[in-house]
Amino acid sequence: MESFRSLTVTQRDQILVEQQVFDIFKTFYNLPPSSQSFMLELQRENHVEYLTKGLTGLGPSFCVLDANRPWICYWILHSIALLDEFVDPELEDNTIDFLSRCQGPNGGYAGGPGQMPHLATTYAAVNSLVTLGGEKALSSINREKLYMFLRQMKDASGGFRMHDGGEIDVRACYTAISVASLLNILDDELVQNVGNYILSCQTYEGGISGEPGSEAHGGYTFCGLATMILINEVDSLDLSGLTDWVVFRQGVEGGFQGRTNKLVDGCYSFWQGGIFALLKRLNSTKEVKPIPLGDGEGSGEESPQTTTSSDAAGEEGLNGDLSLGGSHSEIGDQHNTSSQDNVIDIDHNHSKGHANVEPLFNSLALQQYILLCSQELNGGLRDKPGKSRDHYHTCYCLSGLSVCQRSWLEDEDSPPLPRAVLGPYSNLLEPIHPLYNVVLDRYREAYEFFTKS
Repeated sequence: MESFRSLTVTQRDQILVEQQVFDIFKTFYNLPPSSQSFMLELQRENHVEYLTKGLTGLGPSFCVLDANRPWICYWILHSIALLDEFVDPELEDNTIDFLSRCQGPNGGYAGGPGQMPHLATTYAAVNSLVTLGGEKALSSINREKLYMFLRQMKDASGGFRMHDGGEIDVRACYTAISVASLLNILDDELVQNVGNYILSCQTYEGGISGEPGSEAHGGYTFCGLATMILINEVDSLDLSGLTDWVVFRQGVEGGFQGRTNKLVDGCYSFWQGGIFALLKRLNSTKEVKPIPLGDGEGSGEESPQTTTSSDAAGEEGLNGDLSLGGSHSEIGDQHNTSSQDNVIDIDHNHSKGHANVEPLFNSLALQQYILLCSQELNGGLRDKPGKSRDHYHTCYCLSGLSVCQRSWLEDEDSPPLPRAVLGPYSNLLEPIHPLYNVVLDRYREAYEFFTKS
């Protein structure tokens, strides 16, 4: 007991979390097979019921999230889409109408009607509308005014402000560039010096911080990496250092921590797990020989030999579907993406067959943590044992689960092997587009819509 008191708060908290998690695992492994099967089953109907109820109305305790209402829409709608379910037409129309009332007169989306437009809620609103899909949802976005809002948020440093007079950080860069890319309004004016700003945030650990001089963080690392892919500057990052950093964020519990010496949290199943999805696709979009995974993991094959971005320019599959095309007289010069390890490549259409290389993280251990420690059997998912379920963690735990179910695949259009899906095969979720975290078929619909309009 004396030795326990001499530990730091962080060390004590870590020990307590490990005890809670390992107790769950011990109980699980002592159960008969039939009970184990039930414990590993994704409780789809209960999750959908929990999510749908949240979309129709929330209690008074949620008033603290009044400025985050588009986020609540996104967390719920994306989770429902991952479960291959749909909201009823009336609820869909109500959601579109509500988000339209959040759209500012000068562009962008606020946290609620009459509030200040904000990049984070703009990202959430656009992703929500893309997830709903269809003419009414997609045409409700005023792209011209939204583009002007993005220009107004652009800072001389190259980064973006979250709102008028707000903070500049990597999260703002990602939400701005992601929205612009998804809506086919990304141009050189928006991209200018974004890469330099993000490079200034990559730390000595290898991960990316929210702003220069801060600590590497899983959410910001995902945002920074995804942004650099979208603007075709990913090769400027120290990808080796970034990979080393994220690999060591998976803990003994099977889940991921967000920062060094922090506790496991279910939401990082996506924020960290999604990084692996991007890194794997980056490797497969380059002309490479098989990539060794390092001591104890690789096959001993020689180092990859890659083509440079300039070598790849004009190659089939590296332009076309991400070319932003069209004429937008009110928008600046379209950003050149012809040599990019680009969105449609990350969309996996170039890849065929099953991957022969193991993922860089333990995908089955992560699935075990999500299903046994984050899942509440009566619906919803949570941070960790002892915490309450919420829509945020439900969204990102399910997003991470989708990622790791497909972590052995190169081709998202092929079903994962049964051994890659922990629990019954009915646990399989819909695939996502890892750059935007929207379900893949919804992305494809939006891509087609915004390249023609």
